[in-house]
Amino acid sequence: MTTIDEHPYSTRRSWLGVAVITASLFTFVTTELMPVGLLTPVSANLDVSAGVAGLMVTLYGISAGLGVPFIVAWTRRINRRILLSVLLAILALGNLLTAAAPNFALVLTTRLVMGFANGVFWAIGVSMAMRLVPGRLAPRASAVALSGISTAAVVGIPLGTFLDSLTNWRATFLIWAGLSALMFLAVTVAIPSLPSQNAVPVRDVFRLPFQYPQLRLVMVAVTLYVLGHFGAYTYIRPFAEEQASASAAFITVLLVIYGVGGTAGNFIAGHTVTKNLWVSFVLACAGLVTAMLLLLTIGHTRPGLILAVALWGASFGAANLCQINLMLGAAPGKFEAAMSINTMGYNTSIALGALFGGWFADSLGVDSALWFGVALTAAALLVTVAIRRTTSATVSEDELATTG
Repeated sequence: MTTIDEHPYSTRRSWLGVAVITASLFTFVTTELMPVGLLTPVSANLDVSAGVAGLMVTLYGISAGLGVPFIVAWTRRINRRILLSVLLAILALGNLLTAAAPNFALVLTTRLVMGFANGVFWAIGVSMAMRLVPGRLAPRASAVALSGISTAAVVGIPLGTFLDSLTNWRATFLIWAGLSALMFLAVTVAIPSLPSQNAVPVRDVFRLPFQYPQLRLVMVAVTLYVLGHFGAYTYIRPFAEEQASASAAFITVLLVIYGVGGTAGNFIAGHTVTKNLWVSFVLACAGLVTAMLLLLTIGHTRPGLILAVALWGASFGAANLCQINLMLGAAPGKFEAAMSINTMGYNTSIALGALFGGWFADSLGVDSALWFGVALTAAALLVTVAIRRTTSATVSEDELATTG
């Protein structure tokens, strides 16, 4: 079996490969989430409602989530460098077609196909990074790669809005097509051959939650907070425009603040998860609930918007890093399988959150999408606290039995 220790590459070359994978993960996740900041211009240009435009996120998330266990298993004998190159080629072509699409139907079809590629890369990217360095450095490599996912989750939306303010939504996707092509070239130069190593058949992926009970419990909490977050945050731009008469320029600033807050939350969580992972996740979920309530109560003012969105970004950035570490910790040694389950739950929740949020926004007003988010993130907080208490009680009983 080939490992990076057998590759004639220096430490610098190995970490260059990790950096390329991290950048590729960032490119994939920002492609998934950028439409959230572009709903208003896309809906206006293609003559659809904001709720319908939210299907750009919904369909992408559905294919990324539901398809990943099957595609990862079906491609388990394919060299991971080759598979990654194919996925990036699909991403580049998809972004190019989105930029040129004459109607919304083609946009949705393209996004659906791109979602399959996105889900597979979510599942294989972290384990690829870990294999690129000696075993003792694998945890550090995984942390670096995970930062690409977490950072993109908080930067992708404001980045799309910022690029739209400089150009337009079509140019934004065209720029991302170029970045995807650049990542394709970087992979061919920096990533060594990585024969498939720990991928498993489909049946084994779906057995994982039954083999590791804590994995099931973590997935419940993750599903709830992701549903709530994206059900509300997908419609943050219409909310700010309606409630605070926010201009496109102010929304760009607002979402950049969100991104900065998210990066800060991700950085802080990177230190706190090593000390107390569960407490970090509880505090992150509590921050999400608080941020949404602040938005509903003082979000009609610009200072209120800024405060709520900054807290929201920091909380979500921290929650993302925590949940991935919780998932991997709940199923040690099953990296691709655990990430397949995580990708399925997370991306399906993005899709359903955007879908439900769109229904509330179009039927009952944008405020109702925020209340939907409050309810789901509060439920995630309660579940997380309950899981932690149960886990602590079990550990205490085991220690007592061992002592006795």
